[in-house]
Amino acid sequence: MKNFTAEELQANYFKLLGYIDTHITGDRKSQLRKLYEDHAERIMLMPASGNENYHNCFIGGYVDHVMRVIDIALDIKKLWESYGADVNYTTEELVFAALNHDLGKIGTEEAEMYIHNDSEWHRKNQGKIYKMNPANSFMTVPDRSLRLLAERGIKVSENEWFGIKLHDGMYDESNKHYYISYDVNSRLRTNLPYVLHQADQAAARIEYETWVAKQSPLTATTVRPKKSNIETTTALSDSDKSDLMNAFKDLF
Repeated sequence: MKNFTAEELQANYFKLLGYIDTHITGDRKSQLRKLYEDHAERIMLMPASGNENYHNCFIGGYVDHVMRVIDIALDIKKLWESYGADVNYTTEELVFAALNHDLGKIGTEEAEMYIHNDSEWHRKNQGKIYKMNPANSFMTVPDRSLRLLAERGIKVSENEWFGIKLHDGMYDESNKHYYISYDVNSRLRTNLPYVLHQADQAAARIEYETWVAKQSPLTATTVRPKKSNIETTTALSDSDKSDLMNAFKDLF
């Protein structure tokens, strides 16, 4: 678990916006910045997952994860290129898909996805620091990501669509139809989903191992999960959020 300061949370958020400024072109640049700025507080504070046994289940974990996925994806692209892979997508498409692959985790325009789990038992015994907001209908993260972009009128190329939709690889049963095909005409025509899935998987694994190592030096090599320590791993209550946002205001 990381304990980001208010200054670090803010710096990470602006660094994330920097990927938009650097890699995204045309109208989409301003559209994406508007989306991310409209939900700045939520994005800065949200975790990457709701269970500390998964990855980056801490305040600011989402931004930290997304930036790591982008960086790893760009490195994997270079690796594939060095071995002669067909790079049938642009760098902008790869960054766009990596940037927005987990966008659905912010929830809807109206309500966040992760909220403080008020059950001490679940937090202590199952590591469920956050729970799903009952105000939102169930939707898979990739589908929610694509819906949020569509609601804002942000254009998504076919390569980007496949990248976001399929980034979980075959961990999502519904993706098998895309990844497993015995007909050459129905196989994926872009390598972007493979590259993004590898990047996301690597980032999540690294983040998980980092968490495990911090639980106890003895578990670092065996990577065994440990029960949550409720005193050191917490989600933000509404009052906590208010205090932290006041700290942010002092930085401007």
